[in-house]
Amino acid sequence: MPDPSATRVALVTGGSRGIGREIALRLAAETYAVAVAYVSNTAEADQVVTEITGHGGHALAIQLDVADEQAVDAAFTRIEQAFGGLDVVINAAGVMPLAPLAELDLNVLDQIYRTNIRGTFAVSRQAVRRLRGGGAIINFSSSVTRLAPPGYGAYAASKGAVEALTLILARELRGRDITANTVAPGPTATALFFEGKDQATIDRAAAFAPLDRLGTPADVAEVVAFLAGPGRWVNGQVIFANGGAA
Repeated sequence: MPDPSATRVALVTGGSRGIGREIALRLAAETYAVAVAYVSNTAEADQVVTEITGHGGHALAIQLDVADEQAVDAAFTRIEQAFGGLDVVINAAGVMPLAPLAELDLNVLDQIYRTNIRGTFAVSRQAVRRLRGGGAIINFSSSVTRLAPPGYGAYAASKGAVEALTLILARELRGRDITANTVAPGPTATALFFEGKDQATIDRAAAFAPLDRLGTPADVAEVVAFLAGPGRWVNGQVIFANGGAA
């Protein structure tokens, strides 16, 4: 176990793949002890932990349904027992089923809201109760709240709710020395983004940004690492990490 007095500790939900995975690796490279929370793919989560510990870092994998109140409470307790406390919580877990509003099954809408809103709320609630001073809560929205592409109505609505929640949370944390911000990536080269898209659609998305490419998970992890550590004067903000897409 690392020295609790010398090590910052982070929980990354959705930490087994995509942006969450890159965030976990980036924070570990900055000497954070990292809890990698995942919903189902144990092998991928274990691979992230192995990569971190193989470079001398500290990590553990936690299977977690972020919308399950009791499971979230137990996960926080396990992290505290393993690493002595918790400083940074990153809500990167999310789902993105796409369909026009008229065609969207309302059961799918409930699934989106369960993970993207209830999950963010449940994890953030424990973070408020248990983070140490100097900590940070970093939630995830998406640039689709501004880009507004057809078919993204339910997903964008869920992310708009996350933005509203985070801004209020920052104010409720007054006096605690804990920041709360939202990161809103643009089109990013992850399996979640590529799923169900043809090459023409991918190329159009890459052209949204003046930098004329898709973002990478490392681009987004760079922003998260800043908010988790040195960016103490950034609070209650939505940071659009999208290469200038508009």
